[in-house]
Amino acid sequence: MRQIAVFGLGVFGSSLALDLYKLGFTVLGVDIKEEPVKELAGKITEVVQADTTDEKVLEALGIKNFDVAVVSIGDDIQSSVLTTITLKELGVPFIVARAINKMHGKILSKIGADRVIFPEQDMAFKLAKTLALPNAIRTEELFPGYNIVESKVPPFLYGLTLGKAQLRNRYGINVLAIKRGEEYIVSPSADEMLLKGDIIYVLGNEQQLQQFFRSSESNRGREVRVNGKNGK
Repeated sequence: MRQIAVFGLGVFGSSLALDLYKLGFTVLGVDIKEEPVKELAGKITEVVQADTTDEKVLEALGIKNFDVAVVSIGDDIQSSVLTTITLKELGVPFIVARAINKMHGKILSKIGADRVIFPEQDMAFKLAKTLALPNAIRTEELFPGYNIVESKVPPFLYGLTLGKAQLRNRYGINVLAIKRGEEYIVSPSADEMLLKGDIIYVLGNEQQLQQFFRSSESNRGREVRVNGKNGK
């Protein structure tokens, strides 16, 4: 089982540590403040109050045995940088560091962080992309230029099978799954009908997705009639 250390237990660091632990990882949480340490006590594998910039402290914690270290110290750039340098010198295989601005990110990259993240900016960008797509609930970038979008089925598709909807031919998008109530239909067949209340997960590039969701918007309020009846 991979061992992951999270340094800095603010809102982001604490949430990350809890999520990683729930996924089955061995998680060490470290913060210089007492309050977040107390808050996480007993909720992850181990949590320690310590100065993350002190090399001897990190050695005593056995950080050399960890596979990944996440430096999520956001309110103290100096501590963030020093912690990252120390982890690099101790030979941690993979270091993820949180940056609060572009200059901070450049510094972290130059001193050896393997990946630099901007949680606040990334969240804002994801929200903007989601709000730009009518009916979309959430978007996730699969790889550059391609996104998976969680969306309500637009009314103009009610009652159509995936085969008749021809979403791949018309828009170039692929339906990866359908959520119906608490049930997930993964890799649905062409005979699967789209019903009011369904949630679909579609994959496509940004242009394809924009075209599909613009069509959804232009057809808002219109339901396809199948055999003389509205789709249900």
